[in-house]
Amino acid sequence: MRNSVLVTGASSGIGAAIAIELASRGYTVGCASRRGTVPKGEGALTPITLDVTDSDALVGVVDEFVSSAGPLSGLVHAAGRYSDVPALDITMDEVRSTFETNLYSAIRIAQVAYPHLRASAGSLVFIGSMYAQLGVKGAVAYSATKAALASVCRTLGVEWARDGISVLNIAPGWVETEFNDEYLADEDRRARVTRGIPMARVGQPDEIGRLVAALITADCKFLTGETIDVNGGHRIRL
Repeated sequence: MRNSVLVTGASSGIGAAIAIELASRGYTVGCASRRGTVPKGEGALTPITLDVTDSDALVGVVDEFVSSAGPLSGLVHAAGRYSDVPALDITMDEVRSTFETNLYSAIRIAQVAYPHLRASAGSLVFIGSMYAQLGVKGAVAYSATKAALASVCRTLGVEWARDGISVLNIAPGWVETEFNDEYLADEDRRARVTRGIPMARVGQPDEIGRLVAALITADCKFLTGETIDVNGGHRIRL
């Protein structure tokens, strides 16, 4: 039996797919989310109620999970929020809230998990976004947080390399999740999106799940500090 992995944002979407795949591979998976629910899947899936913007709660959740589930092989930070507001209209409260959820929580949970990941020479995986490298209307706060997250990954990859911790940032493109279900439900909009993707389709959460689980299982510590794009060739298309 493999050790444990904690996944934030695990109640739905990409986080849920990652949790399901890790559990199917024999890990004990802590599924942390505000909902405090586990996705439907086989294996050891433990529900954890957590608001990732609550710094004090993060400490207790991580320590308690490791105490009950065993050594921490990995932490996957998939929790996030999307802000779709034009730059001239967005309020600073909205900006701060987006940064608290997408960036500040990532740094804080990494700090909290560090001693556990160092003890097991584990893996830290952030879920970023293709938007970090693009100019997208209405996504000024969201894109900024994801660009910063890629920078955090590079910095931690360098700082924690000698501790045997691999730090990676996975940057998906269009993936079929509840974040964009409503948008993609319109056939014309879906067609516009898929026309820009060389594979002529949007991605599926389980594709991201299999990649993240494979990276954690592979235990390739020489791969660290990098952002891995998963977008069907969308970002590099001319």
